[in-house]
Amino acid sequence: MWITSTPERALTPTAIALGNFDGVHLGHQNVIKPVLSHSLRSTVVTFHPHPREYFSGEPCSLLTPLEEKISHLKKLGIQQLVLLTFNRELASLSPEAFVKEILINQLQPRYISVGEDFRFGYKRQGNAETLRTIGEQFGIKVNIATLETNQQQRISSSRIREAIVAGEIELANELLGRCYTLNGAIVAGEKRGRTIGFPTANLEVPRNKLVPRYGVYVVKVTSTTVPILDPHPGVMNIGMRPTVNGKQATIEIHLLNWTGNLYQHTLNVELKQFLRPEQKFNSLDELKNQITRDCQQAITIHNQ
Repeated sequence: MWITSTPERALTPTAIALGNFDGVHLGHQNVIKPVLSHSLRSTVVTFHPHPREYFSGEPCSLLTPLEEKISHLKKLGIQQLVLLTFNRELASLSPEAFVKEILINQLQPRYISVGEDFRFGYKRQGNAETLRTIGEQFGIKVNIATLETNQQQRISSSRIREAIVAGEIELANELLGRCYTLNGAIVAGEKRGRTIGFPTANLEVPRNKLVPRYGVYVVKVTSTTVPILDPHPGVMNIGMRPTVNGKQATIEIHLLNWTGNLYQHTLNVELKQFLRPEQKFNSLDELKNQITRDCQQAITIHNQ
């Protein structure tokens, strides 16, 4: 997949899917898939950084940070990704100027696909119908994809974020069309887990990755650097580790019935189910007994 943040370097002519696509969820895929059926260069045009980050002035937590988004778009078969730098200049363009100066002059689209809730241009003045009207003036067909729903609930990135923050992982997975995943390298930890018989690996994720609710999860782990883990069941704890007076939040993974060294390896951790909230135990023995129950429950869930 050709990736560029300079639109004039894009390979043309194009069939474009246009949007933020944080999460690349089922609704986004409904927008993206039509461009794959054209003989034109299938292209996703998105914004980097995320517009929310630009307008708020604060880093925002994402379902799919850029590297992860790229991976999902490759899997869908997209040939080209154009990253439009979202800055004051871009934000100040009128809908008409955005289409003419950015899309038409630089990307030469013959087909554009957007979701029916798409907004663009200065102060979000343009919508999907605005884009269709402007496109008609230049002979560009604009596809407006209907919003995907799940049990009468609209599938959106914001709804998925809410579910993840609430620990509603099964709902988030259903809306995504796949398991929510934490990707990262294993870093040095305090090695407390091995002292009670449950060695853990400390996962470091990108700083702008949305981290789920504190608690214990059933997970499935894969790795391109540890082939034996393809895949392997486990349990994961996210939180402050109050029983041992933890000072900062950590993401710790215990692989079920597995021994080995994961330090500095990269893991992909798929979240399957939320087991329980994080809690403080009166002793390490109480903690050990609860982890034993967590692991037994995780094995049952994996075997279903």
